[in-house]
Amino acid sequence: MFLSPEVLVMSDSIHFVGIGGVSMSALAELMLARGVRVTGSDLIYSEAVARLEGAGALIHIGHDEAYIQGAKLVVHTAAVPANNPEVCAARQAGIPVVERAQFLGAILRLYEKPIGVSGTHGKTTTTSMISQVLLHANLDPTLLIGGVLPLIGHNCRIGSSPYVVYEACEYVDSFFHFCAWVTVILNIDNDHLDYFSDIDHIKRSFATYAGNTLPGGVVVANADDQAVADALRNHRGRVVSFSLKDPKADYYAEIKIVGSRQRFDVYEDGALLGSCSLRVPGQHNVLNALAAIAACRQIDIPFATISSALLPFGGAKRRFEVKGWREGVCIADDYAHHPTEMVATMSAARELDYKRIVCVFQPHTFSRTIAHFDAFVQALSLPDIVVLLDIYPSREPHDPSVSSKMIADRVVGANYCSSMEAAKELIVQLIQPGDLVLTMGAGDVFKVGDALLQDT
Repeated sequence: MFLSPEVLVMSDSIHFVGIGGVSMSALAELMLARGVRVTGSDLIYSEAVARLEGAGALIHIGHDEAYIQGAKLVVHTAAVPANNPEVCAARQAGIPVVERAQFLGAILRLYEKPIGVSGTHGKTTTTSMISQVLLHANLDPTLLIGGVLPLIGHNCRIGSSPYVVYEACEYVDSFFHFCAWVTVILNIDNDHLDYFSDIDHIKRSFATYAGNTLPGGVVVANADDQAVADALRNHRGRVVSFSLKDPKADYYAEIKIVGSRQRFDVYEDGALLGSCSLRVPGQHNVLNALAAIAACRQIDIPFATISSALLPFGGAKRRFEVKGWREGVCIADDYAHHPTEMVATMSAARELDYKRIVCVFQPHTFSRTIAHFDAFVQALSLPDIVVLLDIYPSREPHDPSVSSKMIADRVVGANYCSSMEAAKELIVQLIQPGDLVLTMGAGDVFKVGDALLQDT
């Protein structure tokens, strides 16, 4: 299951198939920093590709078996098909071929104190919070984040300390390859049902991941989530709990102020540590912050350092990110693509002083849309105005059995638009000063907000 770190040491030339992805580009950058020759390929030229080229990587657009020349190891994303010419050529030549998660797992074993953040929702925000605290504490961490952390303007940072902070995604059980010193479990929900059979399957996977925690390490777990409790029922290692509901949890937060500047008191083992203030709205972000606090306390960071680091935290890119204003209308973007995430984000928006919420939603994958169809309908009843774009297929082939229009037909007053241009034109007609336009989804729905801001 685990790829030996020695494979990295012996591989002085590594080829990345799909190098432009957020995780792959970070891994490639990490290898460049270690003096490894890096080559790669991707379907499009992007900012990530340009940055890697500037750092010395040789990158090709498109795929061809010739691109692996000189490689000692080939790394590919889970989305790369088995018949990819570079993957096939490497196997024929006897060059080791590994998936991204295996490769990351080997990298993590180079560090003494990995901090892994898992959970169906909130991974990027919580990873960003922990990262910001470790930077503020001058611990020189290596950071591998699933989004851009504004503090560093990047999703990756190369440090020289024993600490590496990373996201542990459950999809296709990729986190089975990871072992953390501090294993954070934020929540467990029904998702990725194109792979998992049901919620019990998901809970078993999280139980396995928790069991990979390094000897002497700790699991930091959400005590308010019954599925997390179920997953950890037979866990034999140390567990530290955090909660917004149970004062008896190891870490408990009592919210004092809600809105655009939230304030809450934090208790550790029943004793008041002090107060924290957050710029990011929503009870879910207080829970994310509490998880970050609990994790950082496990590596003995003083609470005063933690609270001062969280004070300026404005969120990761595409997590309730305010993009700008158009004639008194706030344009924001959020990565939420699961009904639970959508409800949390829109509930947070309700706490703020906006006249109306205009939600522009782009469902992500056909399988997720089918699995959560009724929940999407319910979530989209929360905003005042709904605009639906076509499903973003991602890795999946087109499925005619489900569509965004079918959702729109179930949501009272919802609008279906067949293109981003049509969506933009409709929104221009609908919006009024004081409104919030919230683009939402894991695809490219953010382009609607960008177009609204450019067309002023």
